[in-house]
Amino acid sequence: MIKKIDMTNPILAQEVLHIQLLSYKVEAEIIDFYEIPPLKDTVDTLQQCGETFFGYFINEELYGVISITAENGVIDIHRLIVHPKHFRKGIAKMLLNFVESNNEGNETMIVSTGTKNIPAVTFYLKNGFLKAGETKVTDRLSLTSFIKEI
Repeated sequence: MIKKIDMTNPILAQEVLHIQLLSYKVEAEIIDFYEIPPLKDTVDTLQQCGETFFGYFINEELYGVISITAENGVIDIHRLIVHPKHFRKGIAKMLLNFVESNNEGNETMIVSTGTKNIPAVTFYLKNGFLKAGETKVTDRLSLTSFIKEI
């Protein structure tokens, strides 16, 4: 079941942070860059980020999370994370589909990921996103941005 997460609840915010740290640690290993901002988040920074969070729950256990902002017809996906023990079970796709089907007047979705994160790049391309650009952040890190008309 997918439902909105009340990030003012510190217990839920801690659960989101736990999954985020595990998930982004895998990305850091894939791209061989460990200074990615999501690994530096805290419960407080998550609670203050201004994003709307939705979680995929089974029996009240959180398996995956998507967070977005939406303005001017654009849904900006900030996080799409799944607990590593639940990778490759379709959870990310279900969360993405949930946001897309509940778009309420938005016309476009955007997202970015590490260019070297081939599983994520493949995921977004497979789900109808088009590459929109690449940004070099440091000598060791570049981000690929994607866009999808909905």
